[in-house]
Amino acid sequence: MESIYTRLQKRARQIVSSFSAPVFYSDHSRDFEYSAQFFKTDPVLKELYSFVAEHLDNDYGHGLQHATKVTFDAGALMHIEAQVSGYSKDFINRRLRVVQCAGLLHDIKRKAKNHSETGADHARGILKNYPLALSEVEDVCLAIRNHEAFKIKMPIDTPESGLVSDCLYDADKFRWGPDNFTDTLWDMISFYNPPLSELMGRYPRGMESLKKIRSTFRTATGKKYGPEFIDLGLAIGKELYETIQREFSQYL
Repeated sequence: MESIYTRLQKRARQIVSSFSAPVFYSDHSRDFEYSAQFFKTDPVLKELYSFVAEHLDNDYGHGLQHATKVTFDAGALMHIEAQVSGYSKDFINRRLRVVQCAGLLHDIKRKAKNHSETGADHARGILKNYPLALSEVEDVCLAIRNHEAFKIKMPIDTPESGLVSDCLYDADKFRWGPDNFTDTLWDMISFYNPPLSELMGRYPRGMESLKKIRSTFRTATGKKYGPEFIDLGLAIGKELYETIQREFSQYL
């Protein structure tokens, strides 16, 4: 017999499927495809992906699937923002590699107490074996250091470095939308397996955290499209909450 949370995840995915995908993916489908294709063909990223696949735990919903989604979206954001800034194609491709390295590695130390700081230091050690300039490695590490919400952002010296950091942050926070209810929430629950009544008791606080993320996006593109991700997450979360009360009340 299926567990209550297995059934709830299936129900949540049905709810998510009833909503339209975020407009970002239709408005910027070419940028997303460029990012995905670059990721799949760049030899540095292919090698780093293999490393991450072996060393990244699926900890609280922040495993390889999460890292890959963040990487693709961060690359798309970089492609959009860098073109607006007038950078050359060669420079944009270098920046794509940098931000996608950051995407792959941003949760490499997710189990650590200060995972962004510890992860940045660990990423520096990993990337010393890759053909990246020292400044590019530092851009990756700063981006990882700055990717957590509700924490003071470390100062950054150049716009180019700042863009890497901001693209990673926004791509990571896109995951607080529909992805939160298709995968992340259930992966987190699998670690704790709380009684359903306990989950429901914490549910309102989780929804409040979603609301707070809405105003934190950093790039121009993130500020334009990020709030819709969060609004979708809030709408899905509200419907799921009501569904649990209505259809799973016997477990409360």
